[in-house]
Amino acid sequence: MNGWWRFLAVRGLRVCLLALVLPAEGGDWPVYRGGPGLAGQVEARLPVPLERRWVVKAGGAVQSSPVVAGGRVFFGSDDGSLRAVALADGSNVWTTALGAAVEAAPLVVNGVVYVGAGEGLHAVDADTGIVRWTARTGGRIAGSANVVDDKKAGRTLIVVGSYDASLHALDAANGSNVWKVAAGGYINGTPAVAGGLVVFGGCDMALRVVEAGSGAVQTNYPLNSYMPGSPAVVDGKAYLGHFGNEFLCIDLEQGKVLWRVESEGAPVFSAPAVSSRRVLFGARDMKVHCINRFEGKEVWTFQAGADVDSSPVVAGDQVVFGSDDGWLYVVALEDGRKLWSYEIGAAIKTSPAVVDGMLLIGAGDGGVYAFGSARE
Repeated sequence: MNGWWRFLAVRGLRVCLLALVLPAEGGDWPVYRGGPGLAGQVEARLPVPLERRWVVKAGGAVQSSPVVAGGRVFFGSDDGSLRAVALADGSNVWTTALGAAVEAAPLVVNGVVYVGAGEGLHAVDADTGIVRWTARTGGRIAGSANVVDDKKAGRTLIVVGSYDASLHALDAANGSNVWKVAAGGYINGTPAVAGGLVVFGGCDMALRVVEAGSGAVQTNYPLNSYMPGSPAVVDGKAYLGHFGNEFLCIDLEQGKVLWRVESEGAPVFSAPAVSSRRVLFGARDMKVHCINRFEGKEVWTFQAGADVDSSPVVAGDQVVFGSDDGWLYVVALEDGRKLWSYEIGAAIKTSPAVVDGMLLIGAGDGGVYAFGSARE
């Protein structure tokens, strides 16, 4: 038994390692990558060819991936604002200035939008845009927050990484600190929450695993380079890439690497999408890679015109993603064949949201674009 997992057993923690993967249902995509496990997957396919329904322009580049809840789309931009617009037509519901660039996707839980801007995590009323509370960290917040349902303590926690080299767990009701885990470097990505665990990486070249309710039993798996993105956790396995041209599958129960894919000149900033049989991620070799989930063998690659930092989403038998080449792509999950594309003309680094047959994505031109079925 691996040493750090033996430590978990000694502490008497019995942790269920089943994935908490919540595909978007009922028209909602309330968290980055669609669910707390960050799997980036939804069952319904998109009705290609798609037609642009609307575009909303912010006052700065949009690095903040859009999320959807209650018929509204929430996103931030480099102009320091958080926006809510109607899913149906993009009409403005409210705009709230937060005073610093909003880089990460918002999180919507129980009618509250949680989002980082500068060094603060803000809780904003989803109906009115009024800030309920702000919790300050000791550094910039670049990654999205995630949610922990701490049933034992009867509370909801919001977990978020910071450039103060810590993962913070805050009480969703008032922003008070519940626990904090120190890392050895900046945390850029979003922590995955699954099976009673919070799993995250950062600039200290380690994948860390903590108990979700208490932050106890800090453990780490060494990586060969720093991890600028986010992991996905499905069925007790963490899937992740890092800056060292490598993508890995780590079995959290056994504490060992099941497989790794190495590709020269291909740092991975993209978060992976995990389907029943395949794992997909973008890389800075201008490709999207499709890997057999169980064997770690490459199935196909799709060549874009520039780097792919955008995190793919699996929609049924399709894969959707953007690229720094300014194009939005939908390709076949089976073989990577291009099914549809659309030129936005500015770099796309955000992750798509897919709800009710609609596709939403942000771009470097300050726009959030919505696509749906083509009208006859």
